[in-house]
Amino acid sequence: MDNYHITKDGDEWKFKKEGNDRATFKADTKQEAIDKMRDYMDDKIGSVKIHKEDGQIQEERTYPRSSDPTKSKG
Repeated sequence: MDNYHITKDGDEWKFKKEGNDRATFKADTKQEAIDKMRDYMDDKIGSVKIHKEDGQIQEERTYPRSSDPTKSKG
């Protein structure tokens, strides 16, 4: 399963696959990054960690939902 992160970098939010040097895409706001991520992950299997501005993990989402290894909220 691939791992992805949404993080703040300067004035923009980046969606990046773990291990890659370059972002898959950038967005002006966190919500815009989340919306783009939903479309991007539509046909993929992976885990997305959404970070707060300070870098701490706010939440983790698994795509598709049926691949979620735990029965957790989120």
